[in-house]
Amino acid sequence: MTESTSPLSRYASALDEAVTSRRAIAQLSLTASLTLDDAYRVQALGSDLRTARGDRLVGAKLGFTSKAKALQMGVSDVIFGRLYASGEYADGGSVVMEDFIHPRVEPEVAFRLGARFDARASADPEAELRAAVDAVAPGLEIIDSRYRDFRFSLTDVVADNTSAAGFVTGPWQPSDLTSAAARFDDRPVTLEIDGAVVATGSTSDILGDPLLALPAIARMAAAQGVVLPAGSVLLAGAATAAVALPGGVTVSATVPGLGSVRVTTTGAPAEER
Repeated sequence: MTESTSPLSRYASALDEAVTSRRAIAQLSLTASLTLDDAYRVQALGSDLRTARGDRLVGAKLGFTSKAKALQMGVSDVIFGRLYASGEYADGGSVVMEDFIHPRVEPEVAFRLGARFDARASADPEAELRAAVDAVAPGLEIIDSRYRDFRFSLTDVVADNTSAAGFVTGPWQPSDLTSAAARFDDRPVTLEIDGAVVATGSTSDILGDPLLALPAIARMAAAQGVVLPAGSVLLAGAATAAVALPGGVTVSATVPGLGSVRVTTTGAPAEER
């Protein structure tokens, strides 16, 4: 059996079809018994399908960075996903909801890489990644599970690229993370829709400090063989619970000291049409 005809390849193709068709599929775990390594292989095969049709890798993200969510899912480690150019939206711009199945939105802290990062070629990946970061910004992540009812197991969500679907970053602020003074913990985070507060949290809800996302990304990028190009966006994790994202609204996130980010949505997600 070749890899292109293997069960893992078929799972990747089914998830990729769900992405392009905006039609949810049954959870893989209902019929397949996948290990976590299997799930990451499905994610990688899905990445191959995306890049083959012209999409570009433009960053990485972590999931399950809050203790509450990790406990809920019964996991002791974060999960790793990939960000693509097709999912990048401009601050203050518009997001077409027809491109999603049942989207939700989360406020984030984002880091930007000023240099290419290949963990496998580094003697000290964690220090090198931190040194490669040249800016920080508030962010919004749009997540959109490709599974029915937005329900999934750990291996399901990893195979589905951690539900990654879109992201927005606010104005970038130059930042030297090699400085001992660099810290982003204990800052309030506010998520608003049409000016009404829908969720609040703290940057400390992201692993205790968003900076701790960087060693986790370095470690997991090495494990998955992911090379991050210069300019990559790193999403540290959600600072609040995810909120359903409808069409026809303006959603914004604010982090004191980092600023604000916002987008407007148009149309209706696939499940509402």
